[in-house]
Amino acid sequence: MLGRKQEINLQLTELLDSALLAFCLWFGHFLRSRLVPVFVPDVAEIPPLEKFYWVIAVVAPFTPIVLEARGFYSNLVNKTPGRSIRQLLEALVIIGMFVAFCMVFFKWSVESRAVVIFSVALGALSLLLREAWQREMLRKQMVSGKGRERVIIAGGQEDIETFLANMTVEQRAEVEVVDRIDIMQRPVSDLVAALHEHSISRVLFAAQHVHFSKIEEAVQACETEGVEAWIAADFFQTAIARPTFDVLGGRLMLVFHSTPQASWELLFKGIVDRVGALILLLLSLPLWLVAIIGIRLGSRGPIFFKQERAGHYGRPFVMWKFRTMHTDAEARRAELEAHNEMNGPVFKITNDPRIFAFGRWLRRTSIDELPQLINVLRGEMSLVGPRPLPVYEIQRIEKHAQRRRLSVKPGLTCLWQVTGRNGIKNFEEWVALDLKYIDNWSLLLDLKILVQTLPAVLRGSGAS
Repeated sequence: MLGRKQEINLQLTELLDSALLAFCLWFGHFLRSRLVPVFVPDVAEIPPLEKFYWVIAVVAPFTPIVLEARGFYSNLVNKTPGRSIRQLLEALVIIGMFVAFCMVFFKWSVESRAVVIFSVALGALSLLLREAWQREMLRKQMVSGKGRERVIIAGGQEDIETFLANMTVEQRAEVEVVDRIDIMQRPVSDLVAALHEHSISRVLFAAQHVHFSKIEEAVQACETEGVEAWIAADFFQTAIARPTFDVLGGRLMLVFHSTPQASWELLFKGIVDRVGALILLLLSLPLWLVAIIGIRLGSRGPIFFKQERAGHYGRPFVMWKFRTMHTDAEARRAELEAHNEMNGPVFKITNDPRIFAFGRWLRRTSIDELPQLINVLRGEMSLVGPRPLPVYEIQRIEKHAQRRRLSVKPGLTCLWQVTGRNGIKNFEEWVALDLKYIDNWSLLLDLKILVQTLPAVLRGSGAS
């Protein structure tokens, strides 16, 4: 709970886990190279440990980072073994993909599968045993009360009770609340006297319903005494947005964000987008040739269809697709409005007469979407994200909450597509899936959507 202390403890735990993983990789090599030949004399020799240094350099430092992102280090006391194992397996999958990426693009090789198997098994067991040991130590600390920091909670009586009720087991294990002071009813001098009596180094303010003048007076008293003052930043109750702090112009700013905030995970998503788009672009070049020839033979007009779509925060950009409709499609839209099957600002109809024969095949196979890989390379789109709508459809959105789908980059695929977009006729259901993606975003969720996209395309349920 006590920020810097908790952060230091987390960093020490991650360093310990990195050392454990490096040791397990070394020990896995030792088992395969020294012990296995004792029991299996005819087994082939493996290269020296130096050949595995690159694996150690990738796995040891980055696995704890991924584990932290998956929540492996959170809620330690109440976490079940099953949840720990699931988080560990998720992290191993991500690290395994990273290792595979290095093998494919850097031509680095893993010389022995047995070393990998031994190392993964030992590493997973070591991390689970370390977690179990740490959990037991924390529980003993909670029972004994040793090492707990003595703090005072100040604020309104109701706010204090709410604050204490919301403290987690881990947080309660780190602090001992020696006094509660209602600064609305008692003078600040009582707070100062309590600081002296209990030798307090930190005061926690739960002051959601306390006048700012009272908080200011109490904080100034702590400042004079050299005591840290921590103020609960819940003056405003929000349903979605999460509060963080930042600095602007030398001033501390309380920030409420309802989208994934800047992080290494988000930065890695941007790298994966561009690298993945480049790979898919190169692999799909034969399909581009098929599409170009088919469009040229099947309909007069340009190969590509370009349209202004609403991007990140509604910023317009030109989205590319292979043309699947006749050149007069936009002019004929008005006469087809009565047949619109979607509820809301978007326009979709089954068996659209504006689509020519070969264009219908391009849509059914989703090949018409391939030029959007160029938009991903340009940074205008992501591989996974809410589908970009035309600017004129965005302007017709009446509910402001639905515009939150614009708070992330649009993507080639998202939950709406992998759940069978042909079956969703209500725009609110569509937006609900987009907001579910935004609120629960993670690299693992992106991976799941990408994996589910291929079967959706092959079934033909990914387009209409």
